[in-house]
Amino acid sequence: MADKKPDQTDQLSYEAAREELVDTVRRLEAGGTTLEESLALWERGEQLATICQQWLDGVRKRLDETLEQND
Repeated sequence: MADKKPDQTDQLSYEAAREELVDTVRRLEAGGTTLEESLALWERGEQLATICQQWLDGVRKRLDETLEQND
């Protein structure tokens, strides 16, 4: 199994990942794509959703740590 190579996906900001995710969902909902294209869009959407969740989890952790320090 090949190691994961770093790519631009790993460097996306939350805002960029969310914007691309919204566009991906729109394209899926609009239809008109082949099964293979739809599958590729779905997979990309899953990647983007994971990136967004990682950002949100990181922010929540930072907020929790800050609140703990202020107590």
